[in-house]
Amino acid sequence: MEAKYLQSKHEGGASYNDYVRSGTDQQFENWKQVYDQCAPGSAGALTNDQTKLITGFTRRINIIAVSGIWCGDCVQQGPLVARIAEANPDSIDMRWLDRDEHIDLQERVRINAGNRVPVLIFCAEDYEFVSWYGDRTLSRYRAIAAKQLGAACPMPGAPIDQSEMADTTAEWVEQFERVHLLLRLSGRLRQIHGD
Repeated sequence: MEAKYLQSKHEGGASYNDYVRSGTDQQFENWKQVYDQCAPGSAGALTNDQTKLITGFTRRINIIAVSGIWCGDCVQQGPLVARIAEANPDSIDMRWLDRDEHIDLQERVRINAGNRVPVLIFCAEDYEFVSWYGDRTLSRYRAIAAKQLGAACPMPGAPIDQSEMADTTAEWVEQFERVHLLLRLSGRLRQIHGD
């Protein structure tokens, strides 16, 4: 994906708060419920080690979150990745886009021939493509498989097991860390920053 294209998508995206307010009152409440469950000081919050790791990032990461306000997987993971980004707003700038309103972008990150969400597209400070990750972490897939719910996507507002939330958060943190290390060790960026 071209940097100019990604930059325009990122710049056209919404903040987390604006994104979750774009839905119905019930959709907002579903997102808020999970967001509150992973608030600092709560059982689902980032651990001290995770927070220390994220706040130590020095390279800028521009992230495009392709999501659906109506999507159960987005409800269960979106607030978690939002909390990760909030841990270091100086280095992480995440913008949210609705999958159906940006189908041109969604089609570039299809999974198993489907328009799956959430998908995070990680870009360098100059919007060079770095990586993308989504739709569910391995922990989410394991939990769904173990529960045999039948539906491919849990209903928004369904309770989330705390250990599943912690595992899912840890896997998303690993993706953020992977991208940061990739950027930190990039010869191109080290030359630009003189480090």
